[in-house]
Amino acid sequence: MKRILAIMVLILGLLHPSIAQQRVVAECTVVFKITLDDGSVDKDVSNSISKSTKTVYIKGNDSRVDLISPAIQQSVIYDKTETKAVVLREFGTNKFMNRLSKEQWLAANKQYQGMNISLINETKTILGYECKKAILSLKDGSVFSLYYATNIIPSVREFEYQFKDVPGFVLEYQIKESGDNTLVNYRAEKISLSPVLASRFDIPTSGYRLMN
Repeated sequence: MKRILAIMVLILGLLHPSIAQQRVVAECTVVFKITLDDGSVDKDVSNSISKSTKTVYIKGNDSRVDLISPAIQQSVIYDKTETKAVVLREFGTNKFMNRLSKEQWLAANKQYQGMNISLINETKTILGYECKKAILSLKDGSVFSLYYATNIIPSVREFEYQFKDVPGFVLEYQIKESGDNTLVNYRAEKISLSPVLASRFDIPTSGYRLMN
């Protein structure tokens, strides 16, 4: 009987390698390049977007997303254990902080509740990872077209709430908001599985104006 079970496990692994090899990534850094597709957008705006980057840091149950552009810097530090977040924004010399409780975090992401996820039988390779396609359709008509790595899952999936039910690590996505032809593209350019400094998730105790 044990021999039969061992053979069955081996066969299942061969038939479903994504299941056999899929693992949770507890520490990583992912850098995304941001681009814009819309000829009607002002050239200065397009250039500003092209100079923007998004960096995701994950360490255990903590995550941090830095969005850096010529006009604004924003960081969202999320604590999965307590389901709360801190949002830091910098406009020039002005610095603001918002603390979000669990209820406020869920309210801030209520637009993603009830969205429809369609898994598409289409693949591409991003940074050496095989990725599958998915379409997320929101109730307001906005659409996310994305590719996710099938064999890795972030230990914190709610840091980007719209992707929390995607069965893998999203490495590329495109946003089309309802009633707008502008397409905003995010594509991972670098991924590192090296340990992330715990200080990345420290909350500043001074220098920021606390907002309600």
